[in-house]
Amino acid sequence: MSYSKSGSGKRRIRDLLTQSDNRVCADCGAPDPKWASANIGVFICLKCCGVHRSLGTHISKVLSVTLDEWSDEEVDSMIEIGGNASANSIYEAFIPEGSSKPGPDASHDQRMRFIRSKYEHQEFLKPSLRITSVRGSSTKSTPYLSSSISKKIIDSFRTNSSSQQPQLEGMVEFIGLLKVTIKKGTNLAVRDMMSSDPYVVLTLGQQKAQSTVVKSNLNPVWNEELMLSVPHNYGSVKLQVFDYDTFSADDIMGEAEIDIQPLITSAMAFGDPEMFGDMQIGKWLKSH
Repeated sequence: MSYSKSGSGKRRIRDLLTQSDNRVCADCGAPDPKWASANIGVFICLKCCGVHRSLGTHISKVLSVTLDEWSDEEVDSMIEIGGNASANSIYEAFIPEGSSKPGPDASHDQRMRFIRSKYEHQEFLKPSLRITSVRGSSTKSTPYLSSSISKKIIDSFRTNSSSQQPQLEGMVEFIGLLKVTIKKGTNLAVRDMMSSDPYVVLTLGQQKAQSTVVKSNLNPVWNEELMLSVPHNYGSVKLQVFDYDTFSADDIMGEAEIDIQPLITSAMAFGDPEMFGDMQIGKWLKSH
């Protein structure tokens, strides 16, 4: 991350602050805000600034317009988002009945409830921009998404809003690419006379990806990378191991369902999927 050694970055921020929508706090409407959330892209007042700081920098990175040093990246992000009106058109797109935006004289508790709902839980986002897990459960989950993906949300909103193409029935919107390395199998089940010819199948939504077949081996080593596109409404990845048979249907050797929601939400929140490459997200023990 490179930091501006000159005052040009601060001048650009002050110029942005002169826009009419940026002359009041994005969260409560108090006049003359002197603070900003650099990763969300909004200008805020001192009182709302305290709430933002309590959320942590992974959600809102608060900087003073006049006192703090700004990196070129932070300045560019603020300018690209465009200020309070642009950000609020996303984060306040659907404020439900019963919820109201706090005013300049609101209490700390009122600000806290609203700001957490707006940025931490992202309850007021356009529904198509929310990430949900469609598991076979009746319980409703509200996955956490860091506001550090603000730029991606803004870009997605602008793309969707500016597009004049008709929606095509059956089209699937993808949010990313999942790469799975199939490493090895250990003490796999015998499905032929003395051994098995195992291969792995991954299923995500309507997609399937398959490894190569390893002949006559109960401890196969693949080290193969399989790729699946992640749809907007994704569920679990289904992993199945089969024994290949030439003259009959292939025999199932084992299966597991892998919930990828923690991986996806973490990767999107921090913007760097590679940092989670060695993180264990689950362990599935064998059963009879």
